[in-house]
Amino acid sequence: MATSLTSIPTNLPILMTKNYDNWKIQIRVILRFQGVWNLVEEGCKLAGAGGTEAQKAEDKEIERKDCKALYILHQSIDAANFEKISKAETSKEAWEILERVHSGATKTKKVRLQTLRRQYELLSMESNETVVDYITRVQTMVNTMKGLGEKMAELQVIEKVLRTLPMKFDHIVVAIEESKNLEDMSLDELQGSLESHELRLIERG
Repeated sequence: MATSLTSIPTNLPILMTKNYDNWKIQIRVILRFQGVWNLVEEGCKLAGAGGTEAQKAEDKEIERKDCKALYILHQSIDAANFEKISKAETSKEAWEILERVHSGATKTKKVRLQTLRRQYELLSMESNETVVDYITRVQTMVNTMKGLGEKMAELQVIEKVLRTLPMKFDHIVVAIEESKNLEDMSLDELQGSLESHELRLIERG
């Protein structure tokens, strides 16, 4: 970013086809930092030609700020999105167009996330699966869900793994739950403990 607090950042996030949700979060912070988000959200409220000299000066400043907001939006989108808002006169109008255009993608993402949540709830370790393979499978699904906006703490993932292991892990699960504070445990630590137990089971078998 440029060093001056009043200048516009030179490395703005760029809106493309599939990153609308993340872009929206990032650009809203930038617009707030620049002091122009209220115009994007609420629009320009001008006194008009009949206002006093002070009100006309205020109108001019509002219009200047709105142009700044619109310029930031122009600079933070790709060519395809620019074509959609090129005729917008205000930042609010441009923002609402982008919201409408990308609302379908947001709905698709929500449906995909709901499907993954159901799959995650049904997830359990298979009898012929190793600890490493199972935890990798869980992590892959969790990362995909997080990419779609799901918030999930590591503790939730650890608890999920512990309650979906086969019966042969019952003793180690009880031992881990009784001897360790799960909130202070990492998934890597859990994997190490389970792998050690798995190795002993294999050697005994």
